[in-house]
Amino acid sequence: MPQQSNGGASESAISGVSEMTDPLVTKLQTWLTEFVALLPNLAVALIVILVAFLVARLVQRGVRTLMESVSDYAHVNDLVSTIARIGVILAGFFIALSILKLTGVVAALLAGAGVVGLALGFAFQDIASNFISGFMLAIRRPFHDGDIIETNDYLGKVDEINLRTTVIDTFRGQRVIIPNKEVLGNPMVNYSQRGMRRIDLSCGVAYGDDLEKAKRVALETVEGIEYRDESRDVDLYYNEFGDSSVNFVIRFWVEFTAQTDYLRAQSDSIMRLKKAYDDADVTIPFPIRTLDFGVVGGEKLNEVLPRSMYREDGEASEASPAPPASSSESDASEASAGSSSQT
Repeated sequence: MPQQSNGGASESAISGVSEMTDPLVTKLQTWLTEFVALLPNLAVALIVILVAFLVARLVQRGVRTLMESVSDYAHVNDLVSTIARIGVILAGFFIALSILKLTGVVAALLAGAGVVGLALGFAFQDIASNFISGFMLAIRRPFHDGDIIETNDYLGKVDEINLRTTVIDTFRGQRVIIPNKEVLGNPMVNYSQRGMRRIDLSCGVAYGDDLEKAKRVALETVEGIEYRDESRDVDLYYNEFGDSSVNFVIRFWVEFTAQTDYLRAQSDSIMRLKKAYDDADVTIPFPIRTLDFGVVGGEKLNEVLPRSMYREDGEASEASPAPPASSSESDASEASAGSSSQT
């Protein structure tokens, strides 16, 4: 009888363990069955990922080649091609997850990426705007390395263009770093793009000189500059009656590759024009000032000063008139005069 009781207890224990492990075994069997059923999809997903990596490499090369045809900036081309490669790989992962019927994971990843992108956009909006402006400058190419530009009140040579800033070396030796957003959003002058530049030289001749002669001499002088652009005419226009001269502006074009080309042409034209006018007896007058001493106007200096300051011959006296005697000195002199008359 005791042996039977022990056997019954063991059987009950075994049945209890069996009841506890059966759900786990059933779950494992279900997972194994699902995994076996998922093996074809998993294989397809792995193939999709491998193909995505291969396609991403080809896309990266193609995008870099395309960017090199529209942009001269290597860092921009590399960044755009890398972004294209990462985009293709991510697309492959999303497709693989969809094949594995993990659409919920795909939706969660896309939603998370959207939220993260929005947060980063607000946090780094200035940096993002500079990056976008850098892409626009790379595509539009309004200037290149080595060009002479003027932007944001700075004139100099472009030394470097990157995704966030444009670096300019001014002609005074200063290095200026300007955000690309400011370069793209403000007026910019590119002096090197056309390879030529016009010089506007202002001058004036005396009222007593022959204006036709002065114009002819100026035009002949400037037309003789050897590095002038001979395909364009030299223009001279009188533009105003100045205080002591009739003013004009003479305009001509020169080849421009460096700032010294412009400065040399401007300096040589000034020296040549001055020498030509001296040889032709044409006067470049200096300012003349006339002093008027009257309240209303038209009165000379000798008409304003008191007559006591002039000698009998009409010329100005060197010594100023003696100051009037004080009251005590006048009384003393009168007293002495009275005493002498009484004696």
